[in-house]
Parts: sequence; C-alpha cells; structure tokens
Amino acid sequence: MGFNIVLIEPEIPMNTGNIGRLSLASGSQLHLVKPFGFELDDSRVKRAGLDYWKYISLSIYESASSFFEINKDKKMAFFSSHGKKHYSSVHYEDDMFLVFGKESLGLSEEILAKNVENVFNIPIYSEHVRSLNLANAVSIVTYNGLLQLNHKK
Repeated sequence: MGFNIVLIEPEIPMNTGNIGRLSLASGSQLHLVKPFGFELDDSRVKRAGLDYWKYISLSIYESASSFFEINKDKKMAFFSSHGKKHYSSVHYEDDMFLVFGKESLGLSEEILAKNVENVFNIPIYSEHVRSLNLANAVSIVTYNGLLQLNHKK
C-alpha cells in the first residue's frame, strides 16, 4: 500500500529530503520533476532525509510535460491553495499520484486548468498564513490517504 508522491519543480532541499523520508515511511514512491532549485546531492537534502535516502524509491523527470506523458493514464489528485475541494474528499486509491507544486508558486495555472476537477486544498484557518510548508502539506495528504485506504479494508 502506498502512493506516488510527485513534486513538480521543488525548490527547497530540506523539504525534498523530508518528503523523501516520508515517502519511504509511507510505502510510497517519490517522483521529482525538474528543474530543481538545488542539486540532489546537496547536503541539506541528505541531512533532512537522514540515511534513508538510499532506500527511497525515486523517479526523476526532465520536465512536467515528460512526467505527464509517461503517466498519462494514472489516477492523479492535485493539491493547491486554489483548489475548491477539501483534501479529505479525494477518493484515494493505492498507487495513485498525489501531485504538489513548487514552494514559491505551487502548481502552474496550466496544470490547474487541465485538471480542475481533481484539484484539492488543505484549508487554512488564519488570514495571516498564505500557505502551508510543502513537507507538512504532503504529510497531511499522504497520511489522510493511508487512513482512508485502511478503513476500506
């Protein structure tokens, strides 16, 4: 049981390292879509992922278009502060793709427009917060999905 966690153009190495560790802990595969805001051998990626990085199931794509072409027939859910649906309303399935955008801008308008029916948000209950940390958002969504899958058994 697990998911495919997708980071499109991640910018912050510590987030990617933490999400790598989360992907391993949750039985998920990590998909990273270039360009990155860092090098994968950056010590901050390794430090955040600890010594688990060598065990992470990782796929790397040269661009968003190549990622979507390769995985065009897969079930995907997209997460954005612009989503109209609550993240808990996702109908999670084993091996589905959970897609997140880069820290500074999120998912592109093009990606959001092409997938409007499958864009979800995590609500923020303070007017003083624009967005959640990417690693925290991935954690919330991934473990909510695992909880839902476990209840289906």
